[in-house]
Amino acid sequence: MSQTIPHTASRPMRFSSFVSRHAVSFYPVLVILALIVFFGVQNPYFATFDNAMNIGRQSSVLLLVALAGTMVIMIGSIDLSVGSIVTLSGIVAALAIDPLGPSASVLAGIGVGLMVGFVNGMTLVTLKVPSFLVTLGMLSVLSGIANMICGGSSIMFMDQGLTELVNSELVPGLPNIILIALVTAAILTFVAFKTVLGRYLFAIGGGEVVAANAGVPVNRYKVYAFMLSGGLCGLAGVLLTSQVGAGTPAAGANMLLDSIAAIVMGGTALSGGIGGPQRTILGVLVIAILSNGMDVTEVSSFTQEVVKGLVIILAVASTIDRKKYLFIK
Repeated sequence: MSQTIPHTASRPMRFSSFVSRHAVSFYPVLVILALIVFFGVQNPYFATFDNAMNIGRQSSVLLLVALAGTMVIMIGSIDLSVGSIVTLSGIVAALAIDPLGPSASVLAGIGVGLMVGFVNGMTLVTLKVPSFLVTLGMLSVLSGIANMICGGSSIMFMDQGLTELVNSELVPGLPNIILIALVTAAILTFVAFKTVLGRYLFAIGGGEVVAANAGVPVNRYKVYAFMLSGGLCGLAGVLLTSQVGAGTPAAGANMLLDSIAAIVMGGTALSGGIGGPQRTILGVLVIAILSNGMDVTEVSSFTQEVVKGLVIILAVASTIDRKKYLFIK
């Protein structure tokens, strides 16, 4: 009799321990379900298949940008230049598509992103400038270059091959732009948890000094993280340009705020070492459903900005690892 008491008593303890460990993953799912119910009641169109596809198309580019930011945040840094990389990569792709063809334009856009990521990473590790300041400056630099190239106006192109490919359906009922985003998310999730690169990024975010003492080449993998971020943003810029049919100087204007909101809402801690791409997928769904629902229910754009700002504050407050900071300032 006495032997069965600890066994039965341990069950609720194990359950509560499981819930506490995975609570951050449960929150976005609960929020998604609540938003679907709320907006579905407000407007029946919201819960239709057509609108679900609209949400998928609208969120595909955001998912790539948020995944890019996630890889940098995993090491405890931040990339504020993601939106500007999307813009510049999209403009370069738009310029390249007619003279060089769709394939070369894709490579050109991704190449721009990789180059910017390399510069960001090298500046961080060689000049010892905080990532916040490096990428804040790069945000302005890239925005200026993009406007210089296009003269502040959209760049149109005649070759519609890439646009047709992005908007067509390789899998019936699923636009290719959504398929590309989902496949990329799956690959990055595998990379994060099943490769040396992913383990090292988590290790750096969990404790840079400890990782260095354990033999992790910290500086090299920081550069890798920023290059991966840049390359993903380059791909996002190419897809956005193909989807819209033009390279525009304001293409990535709202990407930074929305991507950070998605990352922290998904449960990846800004302090690094916690989270990953799989959580960012949920965070992007929250932001995409929230944005689409507010559009469908005709909420003003100004109110939407307020709501997204509050989402970021609440999400950061619930995911930040306060043990890593001696002072909150």
